[in-house]
Amino acid sequence: MTDDESQLISAVSIDEPWALVERFAKLPREHPDDVNQAADDIAARLSRLGVPFTMYEPTLFLALPKPGRVEVAGQTFAAKPSSFTRSVPDGLQAGIVVVEGKTALPHGYAPNSAVQFGDGYDPLPGLPDMRGKIAMYRGTLGADRIMQLETLGAVAVIAANPGEDVHWGGGNPIWGAPDLDDLPFKPAIPAVAVNRHAGDALAAAAQSGEPVRIVTELQEGWFKSKLPVVEIRGSEEPEKFVLLHGHYDAWDVGVGDNATGDAALLEIARVLWTHRSALKRSVRIAWWPGHSTGRFAGSTWYADHFAIDLAANCLAHINCDSPGCRDATSFENIPWMAENAGFVTGVVRDVAGKPASGKRPSQSSDFSFNNLGITGYFSSSSRIPQTEIKARGYYYVMGNGGNIEWHTNRDQLDVADPDILLQDIRVYMIAAFRNANATLLPYDWRALLGEFSQTVGRYQQAAGDRFDLTPVSQAIDGLDQQLARFTQAANAGQIPPTVANTALLALSRHLVPLNYVRSTQFRRDLGLPAPPLPWLAVCMDLDRYPPNALGFAQTQLQRGSNHVLAGLAAAQHAVELALTNAVDQAAE
Repeated sequence: MTDDESQLISAVSIDEPWALVERFAKLPREHPDDVNQAADDIAARLSRLGVPFTMYEPTLFLALPKPGRVEVAGQTFAAKPSSFTRSVPDGLQAGIVVVEGKTALPHGYAPNSAVQFGDGYDPLPGLPDMRGKIAMYRGTLGADRIMQLETLGAVAVIAANPGEDVHWGGGNPIWGAPDLDDLPFKPAIPAVAVNRHAGDALAAAAQSGEPVRIVTELQEGWFKSKLPVVEIRGSEEPEKFVLLHGHYDAWDVGVGDNATGDAALLEIARVLWTHRSALKRSVRIAWWPGHSTGRFAGSTWYADHFAIDLAANCLAHINCDSPGCRDATSFENIPWMAENAGFVTGVVRDVAGKPASGKRPSQSSDFSFNNLGITGYFSSSSRIPQTEIKARGYYYVMGNGGNIEWHTNRDQLDVADPDILLQDIRVYMIAAFRNANATLLPYDWRALLGEFSQTVGRYQQAAGDRFDLTPVSQAIDGLDQQLARFTQAANAGQIPPTVANTALLALSRHLVPLNYVRSTQFRRDLGLPAPPLPWLAVCMDLDRYPPNALGFAQTQLQRGSNHVLAGLAAAQHAVELALTNAVDQAAE
């Protein structure tokens, strides 16, 4: 810890953030009117603390679900409709089938695929015929499941949650406001979540042939929203910045998701503004609307409207979601991109005195900057230890530190813990400060290339002799060798930091999209699971394609391989430029 970091740590107080948590615990933040009231509250607190901010007012496309229900065999069960799915206020009745296990459609499958693949092609062998039926599965609402089951002919989807709670969820695969090309992907069927007991009754109905009726209603349209942003300018490279962000809308009052995160951002803004003279580069702090009812609409609006600035100057984004929750005493499974693992582990060790482990970020939680090539980490921080999760019999939830009140109306004040929140605030703050002040940007791109090598090896084994990924493997090895030279020269001071950082940032712009993105730089991908190196992931599905369709998959792989090779070549060129600079400097 540097002296500046120690001063920041000492300056953090729980008073201001806890006051915001208590306020938001009494303010539901689903409807845009309530959400905007919460933004005004954040703005008033920033003003009182003397922290300048800008209040943007985007118009966001939102879907506001009202309480729904499911009726079967004379029983009525509460249901929570998935946002952006079809509204059926007059009800929809059909037979029901139970879909066991995880479904995973082959990459590129579409309703008309049988035309090319053959009439006997079955994309998901063993699943029941769900055409004209309501499909139910065990789990939480997910856009991928709804999209898959709709594709296979289901007229509605029910997610039977694992416990007593019914969890809100988003079933829309479109990230942020749809554009004209996105609109065809908007779900055309209703989808709801119910609890485990309702799921049991519905499973019995599937056995007996009893019909099921679903009733849902959603208010959908364009809503004026508020989006506060603080910018704390650095003294040396003020145009470069770290983006620290989190959503302030919620399901109901959403204390653990995400009032605690909003409070953390407020306190970090206060402390960094007070100590702004210590910042070399800038830190932007943003509170997003439209996360829950707009599929990350606020952060996507910001990514769209500030895309050129973000692509040129954003060093990293840090997502502050669900910190400071009850019993969350470990730092297990932190979402981080591979290149940030060492950096985040060091921050957690230095601030919290604990080890950290990580996982690949999912396509969720305001990771709205992958297409721009911006590296990112966090979206959750501290969590209940896994051993304790198992001892309590909890099932996995994404937020609230693992507390199963996540996305329910039980996410109240008792979910938050002021002592844990204080620690998490310090973790997020030091991560932002250290990232902004690093002499050399703290990205270990060789760690990512190691992950690439493992992924390509796994894909090659699956593809066998049906496609050759040797050129991709060779390109990864070549870039890794160049990066080894680059890292040694940069650490030895043989490359000026400004030159080295230009190369490190260029690597981010080239390599992050290769690992997460199927679309273009200025379009969001669909919010569906993204496998590593998604342009090559069809390798894992080749066994599912009959001989007459294999050529289509191989064509896709050839084009995907070209895309990956071009990205790796551009990354290698950025490194070579920096190394050439080092050689020229040595010659002088």
